Amino acid sequence: MQVLRKHLIAAVAAFVVVVAAVAAFTFLSPAKYTATAELFAAYAAQSNSLQNSSEMSSGASYLSTQIKTYPQLVKTQAVLQPVIDELGLDTSVADLATTVTATNPTDTFMVDISVEARDAGQSASIANAVAKNLARQISSSLYTDSTGKSPITLSVVQKAQTPLSPSSPKVVLYLAAGFVLAVIVAIGVALLKDVLNTKVDNLDDTRELTGASSLGVVPQDPLLGQLRPAVISQPDGAESEEFRRICTNISFLNLHSKEGGQLLVISSTQPGEGKTTMAVNVAAALAEEGKSVLLIDADLRHPSVARKIGVEGHVGLSHVLSGQALPRDVVQKYWKPKFHVLPAGKRPANPSILLNSTIMREVVEQALLQYDDVILDTAPMTVANDATVFAKMADGIILVVGKGVAEKKELHESVQALHAATIPILGFVFNFADPKKIRAKNYYYYSDATGGAEHRERQRPRRK
Repeated sequence: MQVLRKHLIAAVAAFVVVVAAVAAFTFLSPAKYTATAELFAAYAAQSNSLQNSSEMSSGASYLSTQIKTYPQLVKTQAVLQPVIDELGLDTSVADLATTVTATNPTDTFMVDISVEARDAGQSASIANAVAKNLARQISSSLYTDSTGKSPITLSVVQKAQTPLSPSSPKVVLYLAAGFVLAVIVAIGVALLKDVLNTKVDNLDDTRELTGASSLGVVPQDPLLGQLRPAVISQPDGAESEEFRRICTNISFLNLHSKEGGQLLVISSTQPGEGKTTMAVNVAAALAEEGKSVLLIDADLRHPSVARKIGVEGHVGLSHVLSGQALPRDVVQKYWKPKFHVLPAGKRPANPSILLNSTIMREVVEQALLQYDDVILDTAPMTVANDATVFAKMADGIILVVGKGVAEKKELHESVQALHAATIPILGFVFNFADPKKIRAKNYYYYSDATGGAEHRERQRPRRK
Protein backbone atom coordinates (compact mmCIF):
# COMPACT_ATOMS: atom_id res chain seq x y z
CA MET A 1 0.00 0.00 0.00
CA GLN A 2 2.89 2.37 0.68
CA VAL A 3 4.34 1.69 -2.75
CA LEU A 4 0.94 2.22 -4.38
CA ARG A 5 0.47 5.48 -2.53
CA LYS A 6 3.92 6.72 -3.62
CA HIS A 7 3.32 5.81 -7.26
CA LEU A 8 -0.43 6.34 -7.31
CA ILE A 9 -0.49 8.25 -10.59
CA ALA A 10 1.46 5.56 -12.46
CA ALA A 11 -0.67 2.80 -10.92
CA VAL A 12 -3.94 4.55 -11.78
CA ALA A 13 -2.73 5.24 -15.32
CA ALA A 14 -1.82 1.58 -15.81
CA PHE A 15 -5.16 0.49 -14.37
CA VAL A 16 -7.11 2.81 -16.67
CA VAL A 17 -5.15 1.75 -19.76
CA VAL A 18 -5.74 -1.97 -19.13
CA VAL A 19 -9.43 -1.51 -18.32
CA ALA A 20 -9.90 0.68 -21.40
CA ALA A 21 -8.10 -1.84 -23.61
CA VAL A 22 -10.18 -4.75 -22.32
CA ALA A 23 -13.41 -2.76 -22.62
CA ALA A 24 -12.54 -1.70 -26.16
CA PHE A 25 -11.77 -5.29 -27.13
CA THR A 26 -14.99 -6.51 -25.50
CA PHE A 27 -17.36 -4.01 -27.02
CA LEU A 28 -15.70 -3.68 -30.41
CA SER A 29 -15.34 -7.41 -31.03
CA PRO A 30 -18.05 -8.72 -33.38
CA ALA A 31 -20.69 -10.93 -31.79
CA LYS A 32 -20.36 -14.65 -32.52
CA TYR A 33 -22.89 -17.43 -32.03
CA THR A 34 -22.19 -21.06 -31.18
CA ALA A 35 -24.46 -23.96 -32.09
CA THR A 36 -23.86 -27.58 -31.05
CA ALA A 37 -25.03 -30.88 -32.51
CA GLU A 38 -24.65 -34.16 -30.60
CA LEU A 39 -23.93 -37.61 -32.03
CA PHE A 40 -23.87 -41.02 -30.44
CA ALA A 41 -21.37 -43.72 -31.48
CA ALA A 42 -22.27 -47.40 -31.27
CA TYR A 43 -20.52 -50.65 -32.15
CA ALA A 44 -22.56 -52.67 -34.68
CA ALA A 45 -22.12 -56.45 -34.22
CA GLN A 46 -21.97 -58.63 -37.35
CA SER A 47 -24.44 -61.06 -35.87
CA ASN A 48 -26.50 -59.84 -32.99
CA SER A 49 -27.70 -63.37 -32.22
CA LEU A 50 -24.17 -64.72 -31.80
CA GLN A 51 -22.78 -61.71 -29.99
CA ASN A 52 -21.43 -62.61 -26.58
CA SER A 53 -19.82 -60.71 -23.72
CA SER A 54 -16.34 -61.14 -25.19
CA GLU A 55 -17.38 -59.55 -28.48
CA MET A 56 -19.14 -56.74 -26.63
CA SER A 57 -16.03 -56.04 -24.58
CA SER A 58 -13.74 -56.00 -27.59
CA GLY A 59 -16.24 -53.83 -29.47
CA ALA A 60 -16.38 -51.28 -26.66
CA SER A 61 -12.60 -51.20 -26.54
CA TYR A 62 -12.42 -50.69 -30.30
CA LEU A 63 -15.03 -47.92 -30.17
CA SER A 64 -13.21 -46.14 -27.33
CA THR A 65 -10.05 -46.11 -29.39
CA GLN A 66 -11.67 -44.91 -32.59
CA ILE A 67 -13.82 -42.18 -31.07
CA LYS A 68 -10.70 -40.33 -29.91
CA THR A 69 -9.79 -39.69 -33.53
CA TYR A 70 -13.07 -37.95 -34.40
CA PRO A 71 -12.11 -34.47 -33.12
CA GLN A 72 -9.27 -34.44 -35.67
CA LEU A 73 -11.24 -36.23 -38.36
CA VAL A 74 -13.96 -33.60 -38.29
CA LYS A 75 -11.48 -30.92 -39.45
CA THR A 76 -10.34 -32.84 -42.54
CA GLN A 77 -11.23 -32.07 -46.14
CA ALA A 78 -13.19 -35.33 -46.44
CA VAL A 79 -15.68 -34.04 -43.85
CA LEU A 80 -15.71 -30.28 -44.45
CA GLN A 81 -15.54 -29.99 -48.25
CA PRO A 82 -18.98 -31.62 -48.75
CA VAL A 83 -20.35 -29.18 -46.14
CA ILE A 84 -18.98 -26.21 -48.11
CA ASP A 85 -20.46 -27.57 -51.35
CA GLU A 86 -23.82 -28.38 -49.76
CA LEU A 87 -24.32 -24.99 -48.08
CA GLY A 88 -22.55 -22.97 -50.77
CA LEU A 89 -20.16 -21.39 -48.26
CA ASP A 90 -17.64 -18.85 -49.51
CA THR A 91 -14.74 -20.15 -47.47
CA SER A 92 -11.92 -22.69 -47.54
CA VAL A 93 -11.57 -25.93 -45.65
CA ALA A 94 -8.80 -24.43 -43.48
CA ASP A 95 -10.89 -21.40 -42.55
CA LEU A 96 -13.97 -23.48 -41.84
CA ALA A 97 -11.90 -25.83 -39.66
CA THR A 98 -11.07 -22.91 -37.32
CA THR A 99 -14.77 -22.47 -36.55
CA VAL A 100 -15.52 -26.15 -35.94
CA THR A 101 -14.79 -27.92 -32.66
CA ALA A 102 -15.42 -31.59 -31.91
CA THR A 103 -15.19 -33.00 -28.40
CA ASN A 104 -15.69 -36.39 -26.82
CA PRO A 105 -16.97 -36.01 -23.23
CA THR A 106 -15.01 -38.17 -20.84
CA ASP A 107 -16.17 -41.77 -20.40
CA THR A 108 -18.93 -41.44 -23.01
CA PHE A 109 -19.57 -42.48 -26.61
CA MET A 110 -20.90 -39.01 -27.43
CA VAL A 111 -19.41 -36.59 -29.92
CA ASP A 112 -20.30 -32.90 -29.71
CA ILE A 113 -19.90 -30.79 -32.86
CA SER A 114 -19.79 -27.03 -32.13
CA VAL A 115 -19.61 -24.31 -34.75
CA GLU A 116 -18.98 -20.62 -34.07
CA ALA A 117 -20.16 -18.09 -36.66
CA ARG A 118 -21.24 -14.47 -36.82
CA ASP A 119 -24.69 -15.49 -38.02
CA ALA A 120 -26.79 -17.48 -35.55
CA GLY A 121 -28.71 -19.41 -38.23
CA GLN A 122 -25.59 -20.23 -40.17
CA SER A 123 -23.84 -21.63 -37.07
CA ALA A 124 -26.71 -24.13 -36.59
CA SER A 125 -26.78 -25.07 -40.30
CA ILE A 126 -23.06 -25.72 -40.44
CA ALA A 127 -23.10 -27.73 -37.18
CA ASN A 128 -25.88 -29.99 -38.48
CA ALA A 129 -24.18 -30.39 -41.86
CA VAL A 130 -20.85 -31.28 -40.25
CA ALA A 131 -22.51 -33.78 -37.90
CA LYS A 132 -24.36 -35.43 -40.78
CA ASN A 133 -21.28 -35.61 -42.99
CA LEU A 134 -19.12 -36.98 -40.16
CA ALA A 135 -21.65 -39.77 -39.63
CA ARG A 136 -21.58 -40.44 -43.37
CA GLN A 137 -17.78 -40.66 -43.43
CA ILE A 138 -17.76 -43.07 -40.49
CA SER A 139 -20.05 -45.37 -42.50
CA SER A 140 -17.97 -45.02 -45.69
CA SER A 141 -15.09 -47.06 -46.93
CA LEU A 142 -12.86 -45.54 -44.24
CA TYR A 143 -14.35 -47.92 -41.68
CA THR A 144 -15.99 -50.73 -43.68
CA ASP A 145 -14.74 -54.27 -43.26
CA SER A 146 -14.74 -57.29 -45.58
CA THR A 147 -18.51 -57.49 -45.42
CA GLY A 148 -18.83 -53.92 -46.69
CA LYS A 149 -20.33 -52.69 -43.44
CA SER A 150 -18.87 -50.31 -40.87
CA PRO A 151 -18.50 -51.77 -37.39
CA ILE A 152 -19.33 -48.29 -35.98
CA THR A 153 -22.49 -46.31 -36.44
CA LEU A 154 -22.68 -42.61 -35.65
CA SER A 155 -26.17 -41.18 -35.18
CA VAL A 156 -27.30 -37.59 -34.68
CA VAL A 157 -29.24 -37.59 -31.42
CA GLN A 158 -29.54 -33.82 -31.01
CA LYS A 159 -29.64 -31.37 -33.88
CA ALA A 160 -28.12 -27.94 -33.41
CA GLN A 161 -30.63 -25.23 -32.62
CA THR A 162 -30.32 -21.62 -33.68
CA PRO A 163 -28.74 -19.82 -30.67
CA LEU A 164 -30.72 -16.92 -29.23
CA SER A 165 -27.78 -15.04 -27.70
CA PRO A 166 -24.15 -14.61 -28.71
CA SER A 167 -21.54 -16.83 -27.10
CA SER A 168 -18.76 -14.33 -27.67
CA PRO A 169 -17.71 -11.89 -26.44
CA LYS A 170 -18.64 -12.73 -22.85
CA VAL A 171 -19.03 -9.17 -21.62
CA VAL A 172 -19.29 -9.81 -17.89
CA LEU A 173 -16.50 -12.37 -17.88
CA TYR A 174 -14.18 -10.25 -20.01
CA LEU A 175 -14.76 -7.10 -17.93
CA ALA A 176 -14.27 -9.00 -14.67
CA ALA A 177 -11.07 -10.54 -15.99
CA GLY A 178 -9.98 -7.12 -17.27
CA PHE A 179 -10.54 -5.58 -13.84
CA VAL A 180 -8.46 -8.27 -12.15
CA LEU A 181 -5.75 -7.94 -14.79
CA ALA A 182 -5.77 -4.14 -14.40
CA VAL A 183 -5.28 -4.43 -10.64
CA ILE A 184 -2.37 -6.83 -11.14
CA VAL A 185 -0.76 -4.61 -13.78
CA ALA A 186 -1.24 -1.48 -11.64
CA ILE A 187 0.47 -3.12 -8.66
CA GLY A 188 3.20 -4.46 -10.93
CA VAL A 189 3.85 -1.04 -12.45
CA ALA A 190 4.02 0.58 -9.00
CA LEU A 191 6.41 -2.09 -7.71
CA LEU A 192 8.56 -1.91 -10.84
CA LYS A 193 8.75 1.86 -10.71
CA ASP A 194 9.66 1.74 -7.03
CA VAL A 195 12.43 -0.77 -7.70
CA LEU A 196 13.82 1.10 -10.71
CA ASN A 197 13.54 4.53 -9.13
CA THR A 198 16.65 4.93 -6.97
CA LYS A 199 16.02 8.59 -6.13
CA VAL A 200 13.84 10.13 -3.46
CA ASP A 201 10.83 11.68 -5.15
CA ASN A 202 8.22 12.30 -2.46
CA LEU A 203 7.66 13.00 1.21
CA ASP A 204 6.77 9.41 2.01
CA ASP A 205 10.19 8.24 0.81
CA THR A 206 11.91 10.84 2.97
CA ARG A 207 9.89 10.08 6.09
CA GLU A 208 10.47 6.37 5.67
CA LEU A 209 14.22 6.68 5.09
CA THR A 210 14.97 9.32 7.73
CA GLY A 211 12.43 8.38 10.38
CA ALA A 212 12.05 12.11 11.04
CA SER A 213 9.35 14.72 10.70
CA SER A 214 9.08 17.30 7.96
CA LEU A 215 9.99 20.87 8.89
CA GLY A 216 8.76 22.18 5.56
CA VAL A 217 8.34 21.60 1.85
CA VAL A 218 10.00 24.04 -0.54
CA PRO A 219 8.88 24.11 -4.18
CA GLN A 220 11.19 24.31 -7.15
CA ASP A 221 11.10 27.94 -8.25
CA PRO A 222 13.45 30.24 -10.23
CA LEU A 223 13.06 32.76 -7.41
CA LEU A 224 15.29 30.63 -5.19
CA GLY A 225 18.13 30.83 -7.70
CA GLN A 226 18.48 34.62 -7.34
CA LEU A 227 21.28 36.34 -5.42
CA ARG A 228 18.92 37.41 -2.63
CA PRO A 229 16.91 35.26 -0.23
CA ALA A 230 13.21 34.87 -0.97
CA VAL A 231 12.10 36.90 2.06
CA ILE A 232 14.06 39.85 0.63
CA SER A 233 13.29 39.57 -3.08
CA GLN A 234 9.63 38.60 -2.65
CA PRO A 235 8.54 38.91 0.98
CA ASP A 236 4.87 38.32 0.19
CA GLY A 237 5.47 35.16 -1.87
CA ALA A 238 4.48 31.63 -0.99
CA GLU A 239 8.14 30.57 -0.90
CA SER A 240 8.93 33.22 1.72
CA GLU A 241 6.05 32.07 3.86
CA GLU A 242 7.27 28.50 3.63
CA PHE A 243 10.67 29.53 5.03
CA ARG A 244 8.89 31.38 7.81
CA ARG A 245 6.96 28.20 8.50
CA ILE A 246 10.24 26.27 8.65
CA CYS A 247 11.63 28.77 11.17
CA THR A 248 8.50 28.38 13.28
CA ASN A 249 8.85 24.62 13.26
CA ILE A 250 12.53 24.93 14.18
CA SER A 251 11.62 27.12 17.15
CA PHE A 252 9.50 24.27 18.49
CA LEU A 253 12.62 22.09 18.64
CA ASN A 254 13.97 24.23 21.53
CA LEU A 255 17.61 23.95 20.51
CA HIS A 256 19.01 26.76 22.64
CA SER A 257 22.38 25.84 24.10
CA LYS A 258 23.68 26.56 27.56
CA GLU A 259 25.50 29.52 26.07
CA GLY A 260 22.11 30.97 25.12
CA GLY A 261 22.03 30.87 21.34
CA GLN A 262 20.48 28.30 19.02
CA LEU A 263 22.88 26.28 16.85
CA LEU A 264 21.41 24.94 13.60
CA VAL A 265 23.51 22.50 11.57
CA ILE A 266 22.16 22.16 8.05
CA SER A 267 23.46 19.56 5.64
CA SER A 268 22.41 17.12 2.94
CA THR A 269 23.35 13.68 1.77
CA GLN A 270 25.00 14.76 -1.46
CA PRO A 271 25.75 17.95 -3.42
CA GLY A 272 23.01 19.69 -5.36
CA GLU A 273 20.15 19.19 -2.89
CA GLY A 274 19.89 22.88 -2.01
CA LYS A 275 21.36 22.96 1.52
CA THR A 276 23.02 26.36 1.01
CA THR A 277 19.84 27.86 -0.41
CA MET A 278 18.00 26.50 2.61
CA ALA A 279 20.57 27.85 5.09
CA VAL A 280 20.56 31.31 3.53
CA ASN A 281 16.78 31.60 3.40
CA VAL A 282 16.24 30.24 6.91
CA ALA A 283 18.84 32.69 8.22
CA ALA A 284 17.11 35.58 6.42
CA ALA A 285 13.70 34.51 7.75
CA LEU A 286 15.08 34.44 11.30
CA ALA A 287 16.69 37.86 10.82
CA GLU A 288 13.38 39.18 9.53
CA GLU A 289 11.89 38.40 12.95
CA GLY A 290 14.42 40.73 14.53
CA LYS A 291 16.72 38.04 15.87
CA SER A 292 20.47 38.33 15.78
CA VAL A 293 21.71 35.74 13.28
CA LEU A 294 25.15 34.53 12.22
CA LEU A 295 25.34 32.44 9.06
CA ILE A 296 28.62 30.51 8.83
CA ASP A 297 29.75 28.87 5.61
CA ALA A 298 31.44 25.79 7.07
CA ASP A 299 31.71 24.03 3.72
CA LEU A 300 35.37 24.82 3.14
CA ARG A 301 35.63 22.35 0.28
CA HIS A 302 33.00 24.01 -1.85
CA PRO A 303 32.13 27.46 -0.44
CA SER A 304 28.87 28.86 -1.80
CA VAL A 305 27.22 31.16 0.77
CA ALA A 306 29.06 34.28 -0.38
CA ARG A 307 28.25 33.59 -4.01
CA LYS A 308 24.64 32.82 -3.12
CA ILE A 309 23.97 36.20 -1.53
CA GLY A 310 26.47 38.28 -3.48
CA VAL A 311 28.97 39.25 -0.77
CA GLU A 312 32.76 39.23 -0.68
CA GLY A 313 33.96 35.73 0.07
CA HIS A 314 37.73 35.66 -0.43
CA VAL A 315 38.42 36.14 3.28
CA GLY A 316 36.51 34.23 5.90
CA LEU A 317 36.36 31.20 8.18
CA SER A 318 39.48 29.49 6.78
CA HIS A 319 41.56 32.55 7.70
CA VAL A 320 40.15 32.57 11.23
CA LEU A 321 40.87 28.87 11.74
CA SER A 322 44.41 29.20 10.38
CA GLY A 323 45.13 32.16 12.65
CA GLN A 324 45.36 34.73 9.87
CA ALA A 325 42.35 36.80 10.99
CA LEU A 326 39.92 37.35 13.83
CA PRO A 327 36.19 36.71 13.47
CA ARG A 328 35.37 40.40 13.86
CA ASP A 329 37.62 41.15 10.89
CA VAL A 330 35.84 38.85 8.45
CA VAL A 331 32.20 38.83 9.60
CA GLN A 332 30.02 40.91 7.27
CA LYS A 333 26.69 42.60 7.83
CA TYR A 334 23.93 41.71 5.42
CA TRP A 335 20.44 43.21 4.94
CA LYS A 336 19.51 43.62 8.61
CA PRO A 337 21.68 45.18 11.31
CA LYS A 338 21.69 41.94 13.28
CA PHE A 339 22.15 39.64 10.29
CA HIS A 340 25.82 38.71 9.95
CA VAL A 341 27.59 36.36 7.54
CA LEU A 342 30.89 34.57 7.98
CA PRO A 343 31.99 33.37 4.51
CA ALA A 344 34.20 30.32 4.06
CA GLY A 345 37.13 32.26 2.66
CA LYS A 346 39.95 30.70 0.70
CA ARG A 347 39.84 26.97 0.22
CA PRO A 348 42.41 25.40 2.57
CA ALA A 349 44.46 22.31 1.88
CA ASN A 350 43.34 20.62 5.10
CA PRO A 351 39.67 21.50 5.72
CA SER A 352 38.97 18.54 8.02
CA ILE A 353 41.77 19.46 10.40
CA LEU A 354 40.66 23.09 10.58
CA LEU A 355 36.99 22.29 11.10
CA ASN A 356 37.77 19.77 13.85
CA SER A 357 40.12 22.14 15.66
CA THR A 358 39.70 23.75 19.06
CA ILE A 359 39.54 27.15 17.38
CA MET A 360 36.45 26.14 15.41
CA ARG A 361 34.71 25.02 18.59
CA GLU A 362 35.65 28.29 20.28
CA VAL A 363 34.30 30.27 17.33
CA VAL A 364 30.96 28.50 17.55
CA GLU A 365 30.75 28.82 21.34
CA GLN A 366 31.60 32.51 21.21
CA ALA A 367 29.02 33.05 18.46
CA LEU A 368 26.32 31.40 20.56
CA LEU A 369 27.00 33.94 23.29
CA GLN A 370 26.53 36.85 20.90
CA TYR A 371 23.74 35.68 18.58
CA ASP A 372 20.26 34.27 18.99
CA ASP A 373 20.79 31.85 16.10
CA VAL A 374 23.98 30.46 14.61
CA ILE A 375 23.52 28.56 11.35
CA LEU A 376 26.21 26.27 9.96
CA ASP A 377 26.10 25.35 6.29
CA THR A 378 28.21 22.19 6.19
CA ALA A 379 29.56 19.90 3.50
CA PRO A 380 27.32 17.08 2.18
CA MET A 381 27.63 13.92 4.20
CA THR A 382 28.84 11.86 1.25
CA VAL A 383 31.69 14.33 0.80
CA ALA A 384 32.90 14.62 4.41
CA ASN A 385 31.82 13.94 7.98
CA ASP A 386 31.99 17.59 9.06
CA ALA A 387 28.23 17.64 9.55
CA THR A 388 28.52 14.81 12.08
CA VAL A 389 31.12 16.72 14.09
CA PHE A 390 29.05 19.91 14.20
CA ALA A 391 25.83 17.98 14.86
CA LYS A 392 27.43 16.65 18.05
CA MET A 393 27.79 20.25 19.19
CA ALA A 394 24.19 21.06 18.23
CA ASP A 395 22.66 17.84 19.58
CA GLY A 396 21.13 17.15 16.18
CA ILE A 397 21.09 17.91 12.49
CA ILE A 398 18.63 19.26 9.94
CA LEU A 399 18.74 17.44 6.61
CA VAL A 400 17.82 18.94 3.26
CA VAL A 401 16.52 16.29 0.87
CA GLY A 402 16.27 17.24 -2.79
CA LYS A 403 13.49 15.62 -4.80
CA GLY A 404 14.97 13.74 -7.75
CA VAL A 405 18.51 14.42 -6.51
CA ALA A 406 18.93 12.43 -3.31
CA GLU A 407 19.71 8.76 -3.81
CA LYS A 408 17.68 6.44 -1.58
CA LYS A 409 20.67 4.24 -0.84
CA GLU A 410 22.96 7.12 0.08
CA LEU A 411 20.30 8.78 2.22
CA HIS A 412 19.74 5.50 4.06
CA GLU A 413 23.48 5.10 4.64
CA SER A 414 23.78 8.68 5.92
CA VAL A 415 20.91 8.13 8.34
CA GLN A 416 22.52 4.91 9.56
CA ALA A 417 25.80 6.75 10.12
CA LEU A 418 24.02 9.41 12.17
CA HIS A 419 22.27 6.76 14.24
CA ALA A 420 25.59 5.00 14.84
CA ALA A 421 26.99 8.28 16.11
CA THR A 422 23.85 8.77 18.30
CA ILE A 423 23.02 11.99 16.49
CA PRO A 424 19.28 12.64 16.14
CA ILE A 425 17.78 13.98 12.95
CA LEU A 426 15.84 16.99 14.18
CA GLY A 427 13.82 17.13 10.99
CA PHE A 428 14.12 17.40 7.25
CA VAL A 429 13.22 19.95 4.60
CA PHE A 430 11.91 18.48 1.36
CA ASN A 431 13.32 20.58 -1.47
CA PHE A 432 12.47 20.90 -5.18
CA ALA A 433 8.88 19.78 -4.58
CA ASP A 434 6.28 20.05 -7.32
CA PRO A 435 5.07 23.68 -7.13
CA LYS A 436 1.60 22.77 -8.41
CA LYS A 437 1.03 20.38 -5.52
CA ILE A 438 2.35 22.90 -3.02
CA ARG A 439 0.12 25.71 -4.25
CA ALA A 440 -2.91 23.47 -4.30
CA LYS A 441 -2.59 22.85 -0.57
CA ASN A 442 -1.06 25.98 0.91
CA TYR A 443 -1.93 29.64 1.18
CA TYR A 444 -1.34 32.33 -1.40
CA TYR A 445 -0.15 35.82 -0.73
CA TYR A 446 -0.54 39.27 -2.24
CA SER A 447 -0.27 42.93 -1.24
CA ASP A 448 -3.17 45.36 -1.36
CA ALA A 449 -2.94 48.40 -3.55
CA THR A 450 -3.50 50.93 -0.78
CA GLY A 451 -1.25 50.11 2.12
CA GLY A 452 0.89 47.25 0.90
CA ALA A 453 -0.13 45.18 3.88
CA GLU A 454 0.23 41.45 3.47
CA HIS A 455 -2.96 39.45 3.31
CA ARG A 456 -3.49 35.76 3.49
CA GLU A 457 -6.43 33.53 2.76
CA ARG A 458 -7.03 29.91 2.01
CA GLN A 459 -7.30 28.92 -1.60
CA ARG A 460 -10.77 27.75 -2.35
CA PRO A 461 -11.07 24.41 -4.15
CA ARG A 462 -11.87 24.73 -7.79
CA ARG A 463 -15.27 23.64 -8.87
CA LYS A 464 -15.25 20.73 -11.24
